[in-house]
Amino acid sequence: MPFKLSDLSNSVFSSLGVKREDPLGLGESPHGRECIVLIDGMGFQALSEYGREFPIFSRFTERERMASHFPSTTVTNLSSLGTGELPGVHGMLGYTVRVPHSGSPGRLLNALKWDERVDPVIWQSSTTNFERARELGINVAQIAARRYEGSGFTRAALRGANYVGANQISEMVDGTIKALSKTPSFAYVYLNNLDHAGHEYGVGSEKWMTALSIVADLLTKLSQRLPAGTRMWITADHGMVNVGESIILGVENDLMENISLLGGEPRARHLYVKEDALAETLAQWREYFGDRVLILDKDQIKARELFGSEVSPESHDRMGDFMAIPRDDLILIDPLRIPQESSMVGHHGGLSEIEVDIPLLSTVL
Repeated sequence: MPFKLSDLSNSVFSSLGVKREDPLGLGESPHGRECIVLIDGMGFQALSEYGREFPIFSRFTERERMASHFPSTTVTNLSSLGTGELPGVHGMLGYTVRVPHSGSPGRLLNALKWDERVDPVIWQSSTTNFERARELGINVAQIAARRYEGSGFTRAALRGANYVGANQISEMVDGTIKALSKTPSFAYVYLNNLDHAGHEYGVGSEKWMTALSIVADLLTKLSQRLPAGTRMWITADHGMVNVGESIILGVENDLMENISLLGGEPRARHLYVKEDALAETLAQWREYFGDRVLILDKDQIKARELFGSEVSPESHDRMGDFMAIPRDDLILIDPLRIPQESSMVGHHGGLSEIEVDIPLLSTVL
């Protein structure tokens, strides 16, 4: 089984003395300075194809590739990085999921925009690795765009770090240097320009390549300026598929007939079904899609351990009555979000290798 972001998090924090397992076998941090740089949307296959145009990537040691948690989306994977837990434990199961006991048909929680009626610390109650490290006196910092500071998602998944808001590459580098000025220390650096370019223009597009050049610039400057002895880890949360075919659910088909609420995202849909209609709806969806879409009910999701070997009662209540996971380059569009979802070229969330395989590069400066 490939390593995942929760494994990386636990091993890196373990190397600093936090009592966590060390699945990567890192042992003790060589100099007490650890830095994880996460580039949103930088899948292994895309980096392999396009990264050779930027010399900085060849200067890092390429470790064995890792795999995204399911769904292969930012919410779930950054939560696993922050907590060191699998999705079934931390309960951040996708871009949008239903809030249990929120009425009929209920309401969706958009984990990136949040909902002031939901307490982030209650919704995601696992102690983060950032909190564990801080309790031990380790200097822990998160360096990311200013707009994420204090957001519901940050408080749920990544709480415990000193937040350093940085909108420019120079600010990110300066903030990371300061965060690692003392030992022991840990810095988490997050950049999402590549993900935005992929969604809007597609992987490999001119705008996407420009975004990758900005990533390369950040990594070059970090490697040149971070304190000596810093161990850098470069990874991602998922890759991205350029859309080939779109199906609007409920338009020219009756697939929404028994669906009370539609969550998730176009490559990993959570479907919430009207009472007593699950068996009928599963049969309907499976007949319509055949092998083009993997359709799994809750028991099948658990049996496949898509969210990990443990699924908490809270996670069980939040996940769809079934999930629809398209294969190849197909997306399933929410009829209430046609303009937004139809306009995006790049998508992620599913189980394809393009979406799931993520890189792991490292160096000691």
